[in-house]
Amino acid sequence: MDLEARADAKHPEELRLWLRMLTCTQLVEREIRSRLREQFETTLPRFDLMAQLERIPEGLRMSELSRRMMVTGGNVTGITDQLEAEGLVERVEVEGDRRAFRVRLTPKGRKQFHAMAEAHEGWVVDAFAGLSSAEIRVLHQLLGKVKQHFLETV
Repeated sequence: MDLEARADAKHPEELRLWLRMLTCTQLVEREIRSRLREQFETTLPRFDLMAQLERIPEGLRMSELSRRMMVTGGNVTGITDQLEAEGLVERVEVEGDRRAFRVRLTPKGRKQFHAMAEAHEGWVVDAFAGLSSAEIRVLHQLLGKVKQHFLETV
């Protein structure tokens, strides 16, 4: 029996839906974490940081990386230090501010990220292989409505 079926409250369908979404997210994330570790000897937070940098070739300040990743500055610093030691990112001074710097991917980092991103895309496609293209579009649209409602009411 699915854990989602245990929900017993005034609004069981909504609770079951929430639990189903959470379960699916955790299953997919666990698989992606495992594959990143096995195939690339890396972690999801490292992949996420590199993904942020890939979108902004000139780099991002540490505070911006922290905000975008929704983690503490200490977490970003630790990951950045590791990636820099491996030659995957570099710190670049910000003109006019001696205390600030941007972090950006090195050519080696960009090449490694592109390989990981291509594999990641395939893993996500596999995760949704049980759905038709039409079902994927409908699910995306419906979750978009949930997101919009949440953003409008919070």
